Amino acid sequence: MRPALTSTTRIARRAAGTAAAPRSVPEETPIALSYAGTTHAVMMGSPADFDDFALGFSLTEGIVSSQHEIESIEVEDLGAGIDIQIRLKDTANTRFQARRRRLAGPVGCGLCGIESIEEAMRSVDDVGQSRLTLVATDIVQSVRLLSKQQPLHTETGAVHAAGLYVPGKGIVAAREDVGRHNALDKLAGALAKAGVNGASGAVVVTSRVSVEMVQKTAAIGSSFIVAISAPTALAIRTAEEAGMTLVALVRGDEFDIFTHPDRVASGVAKNVA
Repeated sequence: MRPALTSTTRIARRAAGTAAAPRSVPEETPIALSYAGTTHAVMMGSPADFDDFALGFSLTEGIVSSQHEIESIEVEDLGAGIDIQIRLKDTANTRFQARRRRLAGPVGCGLCGIESIEEAMRSVDDVGQSRLTLVATDIVQSVRLLSKQQPLHTETGAVHAAGLYVPGKGIVAAREDVGRHNALDKLAGALAKAGVNGASGAVVVTSRVSVEMVQKTAAIGSSFIVAISAPTALAIRTAEEAGMTLVALVRGDEFDIFTHPDRVASGVAKNVA
């Protein structure tokens, strides 16, 4: 296992003076996601939770429909980076190879290794039938509780997190990564491995909400995405289409609801420590 953070020396300039001082910084490494021996995407990410990442990426990108379609996951440290070799079972592999043949151009890193405009703008899963509702204090509490499950960010101040908040239970799973969508993929994998239904709670993220964050949240099955930063216009339109409630700019007790506000009810959340 590679360390997720490293100590470095910096010159700290403060009101009291200037001095050399140590600081923890997060590691960032190329991580290749390879299927049947062929690299599909290369992401810059934190060197941790590789199995969660491989499973979550495969699920949120629609490569598999369940973890049972994956035959094996093997992680190889190549020195310059990490190669995650994912073997799919026959039906899933046949489907994936047909999908690859439809794609044009080389793998890019702009949006999770997607190779074509059609794939980037794929239809999003419909989560509009969800009966999950949150109250205002749930939303505030979800962000507060996620901040308590960010040890790497606490140490470095430079890592994103994604978690699933379930009313009355709090954050039931959380993952960190230098990449915001990587953190969400790792969360998806962790939930699948634990058998947690994404529809039972709200996805909470420490980043802005772009379209791929909405797509991945819908793939997880959640009808809520809650963020501390702002959404893009495309993310708002996509969330509206998916029947997803998008809550952003959570600051203390204040936040903005951009889509499907009927799921945010009045009242007080059950207290979770």
